[in-house]
Amino acid sequence: MAKQLGVAVEAFYKRFAHKIGSRWSLREYKIDGKFDCVFLDRTGEKPGCKLYRSRPLQCRTWPFWKENLRSPEAWARAKVDTPCDGMDFGKLVPIEEIRIQRDQK
Repeated sequence: MAKQLGVAVEAFYKRFAHKIGSRWSLREYKIDGKFDCVFLDRTGEKPGCKLYRSRPLQCRTWPFWKENLRSPEAWARAKVDTPCDGMDFGKLVPIEEIRIQRDQK
């Protein structure tokens, strides 16, 4: 992500991340009562991740997070709350592949 932005790794962490326990997490900001990743753009011509090509595992596995797969209503809520071009469009992802992506660490 730092490379895609053209900044040093140390500067990236200082500006765009923070520690939660022993792990790093991308900063978030609150907008309309929701917490969004600092790289999520909801306003542009094409809403979505500004650093899509270099997104971390947590982002690559979206929307196949456990809380989104609990029910059709949870899936629909996630679709409204977070812009994702792949939700309900494009290639159908088989459940086996979803489980593999979901369970990656």
